[in-house]
Amino acid sequence: MTIVLMSTSCTNNNLVDTNDAVAENSWLYAKSAKATVEIKDINHAYTIQFKLRHTLDYKYANLFVVMRLKGDSLNKSTRYEFKLAKTDGEWLGKGSGDIFTYNFSLLKDYRFAKTGKYEIEITQNMRDNPLTGVSDVGITVSKQPEKSK
Repeated sequence: MTIVLMSTSCTNNNLVDTNDAVAENSWLYAKSAKATVEIKDINHAYTIQFKLRHTLDYKYANLFVVMRLKGDSLNKSTRYEFKLAKTDGEWLGKGSGDIFTYNFSLLKDYRFAKTGKYEIEITQNMRDNPLTGVSDVGITVSKQPEKSK
């Protein structure tokens, strides 16, 4: 199930905020997190974030993902590594029971060259398929607040 929230609130600059529950806490290569965002103003900077929730069953201290950004003539693919735990095994995310939550910046102060619709897709890029212990994945695209002059 995908939940997409769009807001025009003055205090919330999110253009897209998705959250996808991962079936059976097992993230498959084929089940990517996806979002579509419409960029109407190329004069603003944007931030794209990846959201992750995992359980205690997640057995690695890191996570590799690939983000694809497509639209108009843009086709960008970038691999990221995120650190999830300290060397002693302590989780770095915000914990609530046996669930840990993270927000990772993929692109910050990013400026789109053209207006239009862009597709964002994030896939897990670990050796395990499925990747056990991942409960939710999501994408947030927000407009950067204007800087004071």
